[in-house]
Amino acid sequence: MNSLLRSQTPLTQTVRGRVMDGDNNQPLIGASVQIIGTSSGTVTDSSGRFYFNGVAIGRYSIQVSSVGYETFILPEVLVEAGKEKVLTISLKETTQQLSETVVRTARPVSQNSLQTITIEQTLRYAGTFFDPARLATSFPGVAAANDQANGLVIRGNSPTGTQWRLEGVEIVNPNHLSNAGTFSDRPTQTGGGTNILSAQLMERADFLTGAFPATYGNVLAGVMDVHLRRGNDQKHEFTGQAGLIGLDFAAEGPISPKNKSSYLVNYRYSFTGLLAAMGVKFGGEDIRFQDISFNLTFPTRKAGTFTVFGMGGMSSNVFQASRDTLEWKYQKDNFDIEFRNRMGALGFTHTINVGRNTTWRTVVAASALENRREGYALNKQNFSRTLSQVDAFQKTRYSFSTSLAHKLNAHWQLQEGLYITHQRDSVQVSSWQEQAQGTTQGFLIQPFVSMSGRLTPRLHLQAGLHYLAYTYNQTQSLEPRASVRWAASEKAAVSLSYGLHSQIQLPQVYLSTGSMSGGGPLQRNKNLGFTKAHHFVVGYERNLQKQATIKAELYYQSLFNVPIASDDIWSDVTNNGTFSALNLIEGVSDLWLVNRGTGRNYGIEVTYQQFLRNNFYTLISGSLYNSTYKGRDGVERSTRFNGNHTFSVAGGKEFHRRPNRTFGVNLRVLWLGGYRDSPIDVAASRQAGKTVYQIGELYTLKMKDYFRPDVRVFWKRNKPNYTRTWSIDIQNVAGIQNEAYSYYDIFQAQIVKQYQLGMVPVINYRVEF
Repeated sequence: MNSLLRSQTPLTQTVRGRVMDGDNNQPLIGASVQIIGTSSGTVTDSSGRFYFNGVAIGRYSIQVSSVGYETFILPEVLVEAGKEKVLTISLKETTQQLSETVVRTARPVSQNSLQTITIEQTLRYAGTFFDPARLATSFPGVAAANDQANGLVIRGNSPTGTQWRLEGVEIVNPNHLSNAGTFSDRPTQTGGGTNILSAQLMERADFLTGAFPATYGNVLAGVMDVHLRRGNDQKHEFTGQAGLIGLDFAAEGPISPKNKSSYLVNYRYSFTGLLAAMGVKFGGEDIRFQDISFNLTFPTRKAGTFTVFGMGGMSSNVFQASRDTLEWKYQKDNFDIEFRNRMGALGFTHTINVGRNTTWRTVVAASALENRREGYALNKQNFSRTLSQVDAFQKTRYSFSTSLAHKLNAHWQLQEGLYITHQRDSVQVSSWQEQAQGTTQGFLIQPFVSMSGRLTPRLHLQAGLHYLAYTYNQTQSLEPRASVRWAASEKAAVSLSYGLHSQIQLPQVYLSTGSMSGGGPLQRNKNLGFTKAHHFVVGYERNLQKQATIKAELYYQSLFNVPIASDDIWSDVTNNGTFSALNLIEGVSDLWLVNRGTGRNYGIEVTYQQFLRNNFYTLISGSLYNSTYKGRDGVERSTRFNGNHTFSVAGGKEFHRRPNRTFGVNLRVLWLGGYRDSPIDVAASRQAGKTVYQIGELYTLKMKDYFRPDVRVFWKRNKPNYTRTWSIDIQNVAGIQNEAYSYYDIFQAQIVKQYQLGMVPVINYRVEF
């Protein structure tokens, strides 16, 4: 009987952390910290630290306040028996006597077009597979290019316009299987099957979708800015996870409890790789990946805080054709195809307070990526292999970043900094369809300055300049950024943002080759300038009761300097008037290009978010948009990604029928407008032995709308000192066939329609201790 009573006793855990001034990184002494809905409250000590012992497991909101600062509510804090909850909270100084209460998950880095993604959300939302990029498709105006991968179409822009950052610096594509879901099976610059960086290491990801502040450059569509969390500096903790995604192991703890140094490390191996080792294949393909990531933290008394971080991963996808030719139905069946991908990043950061009101932060990092795809045509008689397709890409980035943040007074903050990146790209594309080869290398130099503060108690200004120079072809751009935010009341605010933005071209665009009459290969696009865009955003935000918010944004993006076909004598002037680099994902163009094209993306987005409260949460978002471009012929056409609308509903309910146990149901529904496809010229395709489009009708076919329901069911049980969770996550639980693209198949001698993924169930077991 006594053992039964003990099993029903609610378990407890420690909740602790630090409260900092968000402008100068100084600890806030005497800040009030309250766990809402309980009698637990405390104040921070001389180091800004707070400590709650014996907090019953469950979900909470934590309110933090300090005289002269915004009152801040951190929602959706999950307390479990298996791990301590360690938080870092930044407050923003205010000149208002009665400041409004701000509900958010982190201090905002932008006035508009910003969503913050937490590790807990990646573990809770359905159909995300612990990937922040897949979770981002729940936000307005964001869609996946193909549900086999996490490449993002943001407000009608190509996924190539998205930038990945780690600890504040741009890195190479941090995804496994970067060729997943593409038309040509070539790798992309920004997407892949799954992220190499495990969500176990993520403190948060700031996801920005337009009118970026002055700290961001070389980007047009969106930024996924990932920040790593520190390992527990007081006790060792572990996480083990096994499921259809893979085996996942994480460890964290103190390196030296005396100086608060800590480690955090994670290793993952794919479940499909384990099956492949046993001879089991998916769709005839041998798919494998593995990765490791870490973050080491070394605080010092006087020299600031140092961190060392890194990540690395390998993946492969091998298709071996059947040696029974009677089984060959499609042209792919005549090939052996081997794809291999390697990526790594290593860096360190240093943050130090220089005086009372200045913070100096420096980041040095190196990242590299290598992927290679080879296609071997098979001889039907003896199955000898002939190498017929090679797609090889290498990219390295050596980055240095330094910035100073000054808190001038209670009203104004100033930040200036510099990014210097040496970037090298090597491209080898060789097939009977397309050619690109060569190397580009040069420095990306990006100084910036930004001033932010309050013009009046209710009117906030953020203004700055960003400069981008690329030494490879001596191109440069000076870009003003500005935003204003007016607090119309304690609960509502209106904002207006503007920015001029630019981005370098894909390496295969610079390095595409063609042939002049009577001559050899010619590299014709080396001197292309940046693609540029003016971004305008008008926003409205209102905090509702019970920790809910509603946001609406109107945006307009005017793109110019877009590479399109030249009308030079060496160009094919009859067929290339419809080309625009805005439609590229992984493709290669053999055209002579010039920066004379334009494009427009405009729309309206609305989001309602109810943070998890009373065991229920919901996120409802939708957008109506239009995405068009003009090529050399001057005709305005829909871009490849003009779906016209996005709509997403995500939500969940948790049930606590017995102490220390939780049952949860999470649902997500995506309804997206279909992308554009191009009519295929069957006769010309049959004659050429490849897919030939009706060039004058590019992207005039609108595919059917994309519809996908996802569900995640989990059962969590807390025991003394550990937490275990069983879950089943089903993407596309209804098994709906969503169109991907069409092509002319030479074996079938007809047009074949390809579809995206059907139902994908993922069973997972997770234990934290």
